[in-house]
Amino acid sequence: MTACAIETAAEDDDRDKDPTGSAGFTITANGAYAARLTGAGDALYVERWTLDGPEPYAVPLPLGQPEEPHTQLLPLADGRVLVARRVDGRRTTFSLLYPTGPATGELQLGAVEAPGSERLVLLPPSPDGICAYAMCAGPDTTTLWLVAGGAFGPEQVAEVSGRCTGGVWLDRTGRMLSLDRRLDDGPVKAVAVDLERGGEVTPLLQITEESDDRLLLADPDSGLLLIGSDAPSPGRERLGWGVLGSLLPVRFPECLKLDDATVTPFAVQPGQVLMPESCSVALRIDAAGGSWVGTWEPSSRRLVQSAAPAGWLAGAGLWTAQGVLRLPYATAGAPCGLADLEAPPEPEPVPVVVTVDEPRVCRPVPLQQAPLTDRRPAG
Repeated sequence: MTACAIETAAEDDDRDKDPTGSAGFTITANGAYAARLTGAGDALYVERWTLDGPEPYAVPLPLGQPEEPHTQLLPLADGRVLVARRVDGRRTTFSLLYPTGPATGELQLGAVEAPGSERLVLLPPSPDGICAYAMCAGPDTTTLWLVAGGAFGPEQVAEVSGRCTGGVWLDRTGRMLSLDRRLDDGPVKAVAVDLERGGEVTPLLQITEESDDRLLLADPDSGLLLIGSDAPSPGRERLGWGVLGSLLPVRFPECLKLDDATVTPFAVQPGQVLMPESCSVALRIDAAGGSWVGTWEPSSRRLVQSAAPAGWLAGAGLWTAQGVLRLPYATAGAPCGLADLEAPPEPEPVPVVVTVDEPRVCRPVPLQQAPLTDRRPAG
C-alpha cells in the first residue's frame, strides 16, 4: 500500500490555524506510519500512528514541555518522527522523536536559519522513507534542505530560482521533485527538480503561457498526474489529469467541477503500472455543509461521493493496491481508527494510448497545441 502526502508547503498557514486537524496529519510514503499533533488546549504533543498492522494503534511521544501549535511533523519509515520547531521567528530546529519504553527519546539534528521573514517548511515524506527535506521560499530564490538522513545534520542541497510552493515526488527513489514555481510576476508553472544534479530544473507543465499550472499529486507506478490549472476557466482553478511523458493533452472532466464545493485530490491507488486510466483517486470535497469523500477514475465519467467516517482527519487517507481506501479518524471512543471504503465498480474501459519516454520525470506534459478539455462527452 502507499500513501500520498497530506501536507504541502503551500498549506503551511493551515497548520497554524488547526494544529490538530488534517493539516497536521502526515502519512509516510509507504503507508506504514503517520504522525500528528494532538492534545487538549495548549497541552499539545506528538502522536505516532502505526497503520500497517492488523489494527491501527497510536503511541504518544510527549516531552517535558508541550509542543507549539506551528510545530511541523514528518514520520519516517523506521517509525521515528521528525519534529521541526520554529524558534525566535527565524530559526527552525530539527529533532527525531521515538518511543523508549515508557519515555520519549529525542535525537537533535541541528537547525536552519531562514533569512528575513521567510519560513522553512517541511516537504512531503520522501519515497525512500529515510530522508526528509525542507524548503525555504524567498521572493526570488527557493532553497531546499536535507534535514534528516544526511551525514552531518541539515545541509543545503539545491537552490531554485523563483518563489516555489507545493512539493510532489515524481519517482520512487526520492530524486525527482516537482515544485510549483513563480518567476517574477509571471504565472505559476510546475517544474521538475533533480536533487542528484544539484537542483537542475526542467519544465514540467505548461498548458498555456498565461495559465497557472500546478501539480497536485503524482503516481510513479502509472505516471498519473493530478493537475490544478485555470487554463480552461481563467480566474478559477479546475482539476485535471494527465500522464507523465504522454503525448495526450490534460483532460478536465466535467464531473470534477462542482459549483458549490472545492475538490482536492489526496491519494492515488498504487500498483497500476502503466495503467493511469485505471487508478482510483481519492478526493476531499469541501462545502458549506462540511467535508466528505469522493472517488473517481480517469476512465470513468462519474464522481462517486460518500459520507466520511465520524472524526475523519479530513484530507488524509491511503489506498491499498487492491482498491480499498483507508481513512483515518479519531473520536472520543476510538482515538485511532481506520475506516475502509471500497472503490466503486469499474466502468467500461475507455482506451487510452500512453507513450512513455525516458527519463519520464524530465519530460513535460506537452499541451500548448492541444485542446484543454476531453473530446469525449462531458462526464
